[in-house]
Amino acid sequence: MSVREDDIRRPDGSEGVYGVVDKPDYALVIPRDEDGALHLVEQYRYPVAGRYWEFPQGSWPAGHAGAPPLELARAELREETGLRAARMTYLGMVHVAYGYASQGCNVFLAEELTQGPPEREATEADMRQRRAAPAEWRDLVRSGRITDAATLAAYTLLDLHRGGAG
Repeated sequence: MSVREDDIRRPDGSEGVYGVVDKPDYALVIPRDEDGALHLVEQYRYPVAGRYWEFPQGSWPAGHAGAPPLELARAELREETGLRAARMTYLGMVHVAYGYASQGCNVFLAEELTQGPPEREATEADMRQRRAAPAEWRDLVRSGRITDAATLAAYTLLDLHRGGAG
């Protein structure tokens, strides 16, 4: 990650400074069972000092730049949940904070799931996991237990993939 301040000229001709956070793109996976239930993970998020539910997601460690997003998505799914997917579908790209960050998020739908042991990193040692039926998903969003912008945006891509009318 790097943080920079660029001297810019705005469309009206005035000058200013624009702060940018540069981070590598990451992958987010929506693990979905045949009955529509979704698999979520929960962990402590230091910047907001709280635990929240979200879809499995992450970026490669240093030295993996240029690896395919699908490979990263499969790795994150396996590491965080232990799940393996026979079918992965690319749903799209979202920019969660493009007002100040260059990072993009590649969203995948994982289906035909089989369970194995999680392979969590040390930073994920306190991670919890759960399966949420559609009604439970909505309750988690309504109650403020899911607030992650990438998770909420990914769900919109899933809805569009299913043919949602908006």
